[in-house]
Amino acid sequence: MAWSIAEVARTSGVTSRTLRHYDALGLVRPAYVSAGGVRWYEQQQLLRLQRVLLLRELGLGLAAVAQVLAGERDEVEALRAHAQRLHREADRLRRVAETADRTAERLGGGAPVSAEDVFEGFAERARFEEELVGRHGEGVREHFRDAERRTEGWTAQDYARLQREWQELDARFAALLARGVAPDAPEAQALVAEHHRAVARSWTPDREGYTGLGRTYVEDPRFRERYDAVAPGLAEYLRDAMAVHAERALA
Repeated sequence: MAWSIAEVARTSGVTSRTLRHYDALGLVRPAYVSAGGVRWYEQQQLLRLQRVLLLRELGLGLAAVAQVLAGERDEVEALRAHAQRLHREADRLRRVAETADRTAERLGGGAPVSAEDVFEGFAERARFEEELVGRHGEGVREHFRDAERRTEGWTAQDYARLQREWQELDARFAALLARGVAPDAPEAQALVAEHHRAVARSWTPDREGYTGLGRTYVEDPRFRERYDAVAPGLAEYLRDAMAVHAERALA
């Protein structure tokens, strides 16, 4: 028994566009394609799609899912690495929430509030800003202010949507890297243009800023850890592709 892509989309809740994307990435290929170009799926492919959706529900990016399905990465290790990143971010957000609660309580009671109490949980972001300023100059500081202005009023759904967009971009870059597509190849540069547009949702980097961002992906351990978790060598691949795009397309 076989199901068309439209039937799979309807029963699984996954859009046809996403299924075609999974096919292009090699995550879930159809059992066969009819003469009219319709993708058809059999039970084996449906079970594979179910596993992809389960791993995605647990928070793994598409590149990590592909590595798990290909047997290139241990599923438990991938989930543990993802959980560690979530725990670090959850801990930071917990400290920010506690700071807000403590400040509101003390101000409501007229009690004095120390500087340490006011800024606990924000220090990590401030240190990151200062590190980038020290590395790339004072112009970086305005990028932070620009990002704050552009994202003012964003909801949790807005941030979640942007996070999903980054995960999809990471997976597509990892697929290019796995196929051996050169960073300056047209296919890679088309994807870098999408990456630049995604960055520009919060701040618009010029040639120097975008090149510097690419170097930061490699030089900063936090970024490097993120990209290495998706695919080894991805940080360097992004840096090189971004440098080409900056030289060719940005002023």
